[in-house]
Amino acid sequence: MTYIAKPKFHHPSLQTNDIGFTRRDYEGKVSTLCAGCGHDSISAAIVQACFEIDLEPHRLAKLSGIGCSSKTPDYFLGASHGFNTVHGRMPSVLTGANLANRDLIYLGVSGDGDSASIGLGQFAHAIRRGVNMAYIVENNGVYGLTKGQFSATADKGSKSKKGVVNSDSGIDLTGLAMQLGATFVGRSFSGDKEQLVPLIKAALRHKGAAFIDVLSPCVAFNNHKGSTKSFDWVREHNEAVNRLDIMQGRAPLVARYEPGTLIEIRQHDGSMLSLRKVDADYDPTDRVAAMSFLHQRQAVGEIVTGLLYVDPEAEDLHDAHNTVERPLNALSNRELTPPASALAKINAAFR
Repeated sequence: MTYIAKPKFHHPSLQTNDIGFTRRDYEGKVSTLCAGCGHDSISAAIVQACFEIDLEPHRLAKLSGIGCSSKTPDYFLGASHGFNTVHGRMPSVLTGANLANRDLIYLGVSGDGDSASIGLGQFAHAIRRGVNMAYIVENNGVYGLTKGQFSATADKGSKSKKGVVNSDSGIDLTGLAMQLGATFVGRSFSGDKEQLVPLIKAALRHKGAAFIDVLSPCVAFNNHKGSTKSFDWVREHNEAVNRLDIMQGRAPLVARYEPGTLIEIRQHDGSMLSLRKVDADYDPTDRVAAMSFLHQRQAVGEIVTGLLYVDPEAEDLHDAHNTVERPLNALSNRELTPPASALAKINAAFR
């Protein structure tokens, strides 16, 4: 397969972020996916999210498995660290990399086949262990590389391009992630950049296991009438539970005003924010209520998107194991090699 690199020169008037990078600095190679593939929209959202949060490209490590979705890391952040694993094994490789170097920001990109079928066990353990990562599944409900068979996330009763009806119940990865202990869970649609970009920005900044299920229609095999993962179906059945944005860590903006009143606040970028205090109908910090709401809406054929659940006091795998603050490759041989007395103490603990 031939890969086409994008030109390295930039127009001098391109907008830069606060650390001097343009949006082009977060791009990768030219995509070889089908024209109109939802995965390319997700790649564009990742590029935009990293640009907006002023992320230095070399601080991100992107990992993937096998499938159309797992090809996409080649199409964004070409200057970051990257590793393409075998089918379904991305989570364990990401876990090992994270334990060895906690200074990097980890982005796992997977697909519904890669995570919900062969990699389901790996997905489950990475989530339950609280690995500090943003885990994105590009979910189209089919095996695009092998000509459109149903994947494990295909909804029961949905039809294939050839008219075959799926008789198996689909796996809801968002509900599963919440049950396994993910501390940030979201779902979005590849065609809704306004919602997807702030979700990715928040996931990259979240401490702990952050999971986003992105419905990403396959234009070749799953974008027809009868599919529940098509562009038309998702647009018609999308129920967004919140409007999203994320602010960088600057001086806090404080507002005190009564319920039912309106106030305007000048934000850090100079824009004005109009706030009207109302009661929130949806609480994304209530795991049980969020899971119940998902099931209720699923029962009537609705696809719930937005920030579904977040634990504002989340911990990660490093907290659980009390690991050292420095990356392992920054430690000396003396620090990495315990003395005989330490080994004896460890061995005694297993007797």
